[in-house]
Amino acid sequence: MNKSIKSIFLISTLTYGMTSMAGEVVKVEQNEVSTIGQMFEEGKVSGNIRSMYAGYDMKKENENDIYATAFGGYLKYETEELNGFSAAAAFATSHDIGFVTGDKGIKQNDELSSSEGRYTVLSEAYLSYKYDDFNFRAGRQVVDTPLANSDDIRMIQNTFEAYIATYEALNFNFMAGKLQKWQGYDAGLNDGWVKAGEDGTLFGGITYSSDVLEANAWYYNISKLTNATYLDAKFSYGINDDLSILGAVQYLRENEIDNSGTEASIYGLLAEVSAYGVTLNAAYNKSEKESGKASFSGFGGGALFTSMDTMILDEIANDRDARAIVGGISYEMGDVTLSYAYGDFKGEADSLGDKAHIVEQNIGLEYSVIEDKLTLGAIYAIENDRESSVKTENDWNRFQVMASYNF
Repeated sequence: MNKSIKSIFLISTLTYGMTSMAGEVVKVEQNEVSTIGQMFEEGKVSGNIRSMYAGYDMKKENENDIYATAFGGYLKYETEELNGFSAAAAFATSHDIGFVTGDKGIKQNDELSSSEGRYTVLSEAYLSYKYDDFNFRAGRQVVDTPLANSDDIRMIQNTFEAYIATYEALNFNFMAGKLQKWQGYDAGLNDGWVKAGEDGTLFGGITYSSDVLEANAWYYNISKLTNATYLDAKFSYGINDDLSILGAVQYLRENEIDNSGTEASIYGLLAEVSAYGVTLNAAYNKSEKESGKASFSGFGGGALFTSMDTMILDEIANDRDARAIVGGISYEMGDVTLSYAYGDFKGEADSLGDKAHIVEQNIGLEYSVIEDKLTLGAIYAIENDRESSVKTENDWNRFQVMASYNF
């Protein structure tokens, strides 16, 4: 998701401390050293240990319930900076715990550790060069932009093989680069590193940030698929210490390449009020019909305001007008956050006369302690296919619980 205007329904995007804002390559605070020896001796180790259970109670006739429990984490080493240069490498791993995981190919939920029940990857391996406000990074790395992002909501986050340059000036952040491959939960753990576009993806973006306004303008050339332009703006205002308001708009235009069938125009609105620990919010997205065409939400969770734990507008936007309305409430009590969101996704008749209507509800709980290093969280998602008179693959209940520790 676009982390600058991340979907305000917290329960749909429980994250575990390894993602960054949109338009930002993840950085570590560094100090300049004078020798190669010091560069490595004074390097920093960071990481994350996590365990997760995730299961689906399927409502469709003769379809098996699936579940899995996994243990894994993330371990990263980054050198100190020498004459502007630094390097880093990170491993990510996830392994199913057999006695609390369903049988492979029958009742196993493979979204945590792949269908093999294990997944280990050199997820980051890059070289960086920094000069004043300019930074260039080449290699495997975490990237968070509207249509290419880490989407760290399961066991394995997305990372990218990429070449990326960034420059900061006053309230502006400029980014440009090329994505070659990607891996992670959204790429499919069974596939490992896969292409980010047939011949890669060229992209560029500008982000502006001030006390009350944040705006993004991005362009992506996803080879042999689509040219995409993404725009958004978020306005926020704190009336006092206990009351604030927020409003946001977004627009995504995609033009197909080589008759790929990927073309879309999507609009979005978001409104939020926070008062005394309670946050109320509402979001709307509309996708206009492009005959015979589908939309593409990107390499990751996507930027749309209405994206929930599982359901996104892409699922019903093929060859039809479609819209999503999501409303939510959250309440913070010290270190505990309780959340609820209700999403209604409706598609008009396509060229064959078929309609779509899916409702998803998300109920969440998150508890963070030890300066937010330790997080315990749970989410219960309920999805219903309101268009069909019989149960379909869009009728299920999903329960996820996790424990995560950052160091």
